Amino acid sequence: MNTILELREKRAKSWEAAKAFLDSKRGSDGLLSAEDTATYDKMEADVVNLGKEIDRLERQTAIDAELSRPTASPITNQPGEKPGSESKTGRASDVYNQVFWDNIRQRNFYDVKNALQIGTDSEGGYLVPDEYERTLVQELEDENIFRKLATVIRTSNGDRKIPIVTSKGTASWMDEEGAFLESDDAFGQTSIAAYKLGTMIKVSDELLNDSVFDLQAYIAGEFGRRIGAKEEEAFFIGDGIGKPTGIFAVTGGAEEGVTSAGANIAFDDVMDLFYSLKSPYRKKAVWVLNDSTVKALRKLKDGNGNYIWQPSVQVGVPDMILNRPYHTSSYIPDLTAGNKVMAFGDFSYYWIADRQGRSFKRLNELYAATGQVGFLASQRVDGKLILPEAVKTLTLKV
Repeated sequence: MNTILELREKRAKSWEAAKAFLDSKRGSDGLLSAEDTATYDKMEADVVNLGKEIDRLERQTAIDAELSRPTASPITNQPGEKPGSESKTGRASDVYNQVFWDNIRQRNFYDVKNALQIGTDSEGGYLVPDEYERTLVQELEDENIFRKLATVIRTSNGDRKIPIVTSKGTASWMDEEGAFLESDDAFGQTSIAAYKLGTMIKVSDELLNDSVFDLQAYIAGEFGRRIGAKEEEAFFIGDGIGKPTGIFAVTGGAEEGVTSAGANIAFDDVMDLFYSLKSPYRKKAVWVLNDSTVKALRKLKDGNGNYIWQPSVQVGVPDMILNRPYHTSSYIPDLTAGNKVMAFGDFSYYWIADRQGRSFKRLNELYAATGQVGFLASQRVDGKLILPEAVKTLTLKV
């Protein structure tokens, strides 16, 4: 922990030095020479690398804490209950979990019929056990920053209808004994469907038969990486055709907040975007943007000489832009004229609907000639911003 604090302080000092260098080397036109630009870029890269090292050490600390947890569990069964008996049923039971993985590993495992019929889906696959599904969700969250920001719901079947207040009534001044004026709220609704997202994983016969190989971890990791990446891409820039509608979508996405005054992003553009969002939404609002946009923002400052980007010096406190946290994603459009380059808002108003569970199928014959077994992993999901005014975007002028 002391090392992390020292690195945070070092990063803060390095950032102050970089800002001082930038201020001292600007010419009368506000630009740097090629040599000074190279020097500043190196100083900025040192700040970025220190931030990455801090993130690595924090993850290492979290892993060490997890590995230090007790490995033995206290006795929890009721008096008179048989040891080893379990209260979990259905897909959460240990029996289902064991039979599920026996079926995945072994081609001719006939006991699967009785134990797995609880989890048979409509297309012939088997829904993953409840305990394992929580592992998959965690993998998705690790790969997908959007799920941490949005509201995630689960639906059983069909479209999910979401009622929305489109306009609110108001109060009015009235005379003594005067009549009350009617002012009703107006209601609308939006719906969230379910689009299918899938991937195929091939595993060699040797790995399937190797008891040392952690098949569960491998499938969870691959499923999380592939599905998480496609989900995040759709949640940001999806057009709603066969996939979720993204925040930056032209139709159905966030409201237009600001169009930059010039071809390059400026401090006033970011400030205008901040205040284009209604005050109640700003309480929990965060920024989302591309790494290239973050780099550009690091060079901006207000009229008092304060830089818009501020590094964190406290453990657990993220870096800030205008005192609000930010998140980066490679799927957010970069700094190109005409692009929506960043968004600011309360992303809990973006709803992600997971329909039923994740499903796996085993393909025995398709890759038998190459000594492999295929696995189809799929899920049905949709996402939509149910209140567009809760998130605002900044568009770079053409």
